[in-house]
Amino acid sequence: MIGLRLGRRVSLIDPRPFGDTAVVFAVRAPDAAGALAEAVRSAGVPGVVDVVGGLESVLVHFDPDRCDAEGLAHDLVGIRARRTGRNRRTVVLRTCFDGPDLEEVGELSGLGSEGVRRALCSVALRVSFLGFTPGFAYLSGLPGSLATVPRRHSPRQRVPAGSVALAGGHAAVYPQATPGGWQLVGRSDAVLFDPDVPPYAVLRPGDTVRFEAVEPEELAAPSVAPGPPVRRAELGVFSVHSAGTLTTLQDRGRLGFAYLGVPRAGAADPVSYSLANALLGNLPGSACLEVTAAGPELVCHRETHVAVVGGDVAVTLDRRPVGNGRVVPVAPGQRLQVGQTGRDLRAYVAVRGGFATPAVLGSQSSDRLVGLGGGPLAPGDELAAGEPVGFMADHLRPEAAAGSPDRRVLRVLPFGSGWSDQLFGPVFSVEPASDRVGIRLSALDHAPVAGPAGPGVSAGTTTGTVQVPPDGNPVVLGPDHATVGGYPVGGVVISADWGELGRCRPGDRVELVPVDAGEADAARRALERSRFAAVVGQYPLRAD
Repeated sequence: MIGLRLGRRVSLIDPRPFGDTAVVFAVRAPDAAGALAEAVRSAGVPGVVDVVGGLESVLVHFDPDRCDAEGLAHDLVGIRARRTGRNRRTVVLRTCFDGPDLEEVGELSGLGSEGVRRALCSVALRVSFLGFTPGFAYLSGLPGSLATVPRRHSPRQRVPAGSVALAGGHAAVYPQATPGGWQLVGRSDAVLFDPDVPPYAVLRPGDTVRFEAVEPEELAAPSVAPGPPVRRAELGVFSVHSAGTLTTLQDRGRLGFAYLGVPRAGAADPVSYSLANALLGNLPGSACLEVTAAGPELVCHRETHVAVVGGDVAVTLDRRPVGNGRVVPVAPGQRLQVGQTGRDLRAYVAVRGGFATPAVLGSQSSDRLVGLGGGPLAPGDELAAGEPVGFMADHLRPEAAAGSPDRRVLRVLPFGSGWSDQLFGPVFSVEPASDRVGIRLSALDHAPVAGPAGPGVSAGTTTGTVQVPPDGNPVVLGPDHATVGGYPVGGVVISADWGELGRCRPGDRVELVPVDAGEADAARRALERSRFAAVVGQYPLRAD
């Protein structure tokens, strides 16, 4: 057991696997998760890549190639931390109480609209933990009548930045415009997160927050977020003639910032992404272009090599087909066009040396939840490449003929109790509203899933988490997911199937299949072997 003893008041207990890349621990005392999550982060345990505090839990993400859930649980159970008021501040948030749910919250609480305003301004709230999105602080200490206000039955697809909200016993201010299921009672002009200025988040666990009521005209004008920067490079390897449906730069994602609520992001289909880099001898975490549905047309400015990987995506060079899954030389003046992605939603374009753009919080990835990174490509962007580091392969071994399956299978490690059995067996359809944040599933010829009764508890999440909102239609979280969620969790898609999750197109039929930890580990190892075997030859491959 780790010899970290910062106090005797709170500790981690009752570890449970959360998928095959995370372990969730229970917390003994209320409002202790933030301190315990910080204790785990400070311990520097090998293999731990991210830590997220929740209301009654701490979620620890780990690298399964460096440690396993059982060993990590043994190391961390009983880790302790001291809750202290040292170096904590009081932050006053100017708020106009005119939210669209204010009247409903007044009715639910029995306070009326004016009573809600008075109640919120009369108490000092405490930051319990950060999560969901960057700088999003869960504020505890609500009066009893407001602490019972539930989440909305169905989340909004977009909540404006600065919205003051209530749900599940907490208050919060949305730092960015994101989806959200909380009740909106007002708005503030506070800027709570800045990715360019450490420590990035204004609020920290243990801080005190007070709301100060102001009139609408007293709030500062909302700042207009700058658009994604145009990518310029003196020695750009490509310029963007047309951008495609949605093309973004992605790498392995942002690691180590989940405690601030920063989404990991990164490639939605990590299998195709890694194969594209492997073909060109790039470092494993090199940035690629992620293509969604239909890709860009790029004009080459200096000699290079590319590889496009993903399903049966159409690839041409100067209008001549060159195929995918192979190394392609490109000369100055030539035009590389990536067309429809075909049976899979996404494909990846790698360049020799990897695409090189400024990193944000250690990653070149763009996320769709809060907009960190450079954002989608636009015509006129110029793209630079890094220095080559390894030997190029030649092509990918053709996949064994699999026919045309009528559904996608996602293997799931169950997490919920008996109710989660409803997830397994029925066939779901992928809804059009799905994106990199998560795929939304709807029932086909069966009743919606009936999750547990009562409000959910805010807890850490990971890619592949299967949440069930009150409407009974599951949501499977993707790489841009919020770091904390409040809906019941029925299971987690195993990491070996994250690529299949990223390939799901709207309208696809999906079946969730339960597996155990041994099957998940075997699937991960089998995937790694298949990746290694898929890359063939050394460019240029000669037929002797």
